[in-house]
Amino acid sequence: MSTDIHGGIEFRHPHAGTDYYDGEPWVAAMDLWPLYDETDYAAFGCLFGVRNYAGFQPLAPGRGLPVDLSSGMRAQLDSWVAAGDLHSASWVSWAELASMDLAAVPDHFVGRLTWHTKSLPWLRHQQLVSDPWPQEALSAVGVPPADFPRATGRMEWTNGETVCAYEPLTVGAVLGPETHWPHVFAVTKALAGRFGDDGVRLVVAFD
Repeated sequence: MSTDIHGGIEFRHPHAGTDYYDGEPWVAAMDLWPLYDETDYAAFGCLFGVRNYAGFQPLAPGRGLPVDLSSGMRAQLDSWVAAGDLHSASWVSWAELASMDLAAVPDHFVGRLTWHTKSLPWLRHQQLVSDPWPQEALSAVGVPPADFPRATGRMEWTNGETVCAYEPLTVGAVLGPETHWPHVFAVTKALAGRFGDDGVRLVVAFD
């Protein structure tokens, strides 16, 4: 059974803590969907330690829901987390996201292979690989192109009916332009431009 992510983006009201503001300190800005609609365990592990098969040092694992969670996010997450229907709740500020080392790598693997056949493009297979690649990976995708050893980013090739791709397992790759995360980060960064890097956070839980 797959694991999916739920949650959204909050900002701290600029007048929170003042005598003339009696609203909640944190305000829900936007749900995670429609910005993010993927299931990627490398990214989940990298950010929150969830299904961290690759062995990343996670940025913000298992912090739980913030005690000052906004009413909007509380309505979406709190009862589900309390009932055990959602797990691994956590949150991370834009300040922390912006300071990530995009070149950081996991402990166990060097890259990730993805492949599918031309006749079944929706049926995708993935495998984390060490160096050298295990024989079962080579059997699935064939020998990579001759210039592969010099590739430092994503690389694609075709082996007969099989369409293959390899990407190095770095933080920058698993959260990069081939994913939905740049949409999340763009909104979070824009809000931080007004409310401050520590005044914007992403709150999540998993099913």
